[in-house]
Amino acid sequence: MPVGAKIGLLIACLFWAISFIATKVALAAAPPLTVVAARLCISALCFVAWFALTRRWPRIADRRQLTTLFGLSLIGTGLHYGIQTVGLQYTSAANGSLYAVTGPIAIALLAALAGERLTRRKLAGIALALTGVLVVLGVDTLRAVEWRGHLLGDLLVFVSIFLWGLFTVAGKQVTDRLGALEMTGTATIIGALWMLPVAAGELWWRSFSLAAISARAWLAIAFLGVTCSFAATLLYFAALARSESQRVGVYLYLIPPLTYTVAGLYLHEPIGLNLLGGSLLVLAGVYLTERS
Repeated sequence: MPVGAKIGLLIACLFWAISFIATKVALAAAPPLTVVAARLCISALCFVAWFALTRRWPRIADRRQLTTLFGLSLIGTGLHYGIQTVGLQYTSAANGSLYAVTGPIAIALLAALAGERLTRRKLAGIALALTGVLVVLGVDTLRAVEWRGHLLGDLLVFVSIFLWGLFTVAGKQVTDRLGALEMTGTATIIGALWMLPVAAGELWWRSFSLAAISARAWLAIAFLGVTCSFAATLLYFAALARSESQRVGVYLYLIPPLTYTVAGLYLHEPIGLNLLGGSLLVLAGVYLTERS
């Protein structure tokens, strides 16, 4: 993988790590699906502005390609973000943290079904990175996992993770033909259109007004839209265009260590040995997967 793609993936993972804090701020003042729709709309506007400035509007070859983009946008934007956000409201934070680490595994299996070679070294690298994430989460988080009473939330989180894996593998095939910027931008714009009526229905059902959202929450939503849904997703698929799904997917294991690091710096909490040791294991797993 080129150095530029690696740096892009690191930046994307850093943005996604910070997104958990920004999402909490946004959800404290706005309904979940409204937050998802707002961040996607902001991201879509960023892509439209980029296309206008560069005059590189996506060129859809035929109706079949357009249909594929509609499906990708539904899977990787509206459904993925929406189902995960709702699911996290019905399960514990510990459950969500544990289940989220299965993302690269789902990507590896789906990529293997799509024709990518799944070698023993790749499996070893993914397993090593997974072990590192579990070390970062720590014994207390793993002990807090509850296997009863969270079936709905757990199922929704699992479905959202599977959808992101499907979006990654199928998106790579479209990216190879259309281009990373064009595929990501088009999928995001269509995804925003998917979510607008959903958010409108949620606002009507809850009798909630957009005017009730605080300035701090809007700032958090803007951060999610510009950095996470626009920049990070673009960097992720730009790297995916230059490497295999399995090698790119394993970088997602960097998100938990980065989240704990950012939270520690933001909340001035001490960084423990589990974070340091687990991070080294994650980096070793990423390196092994890349070299396979």
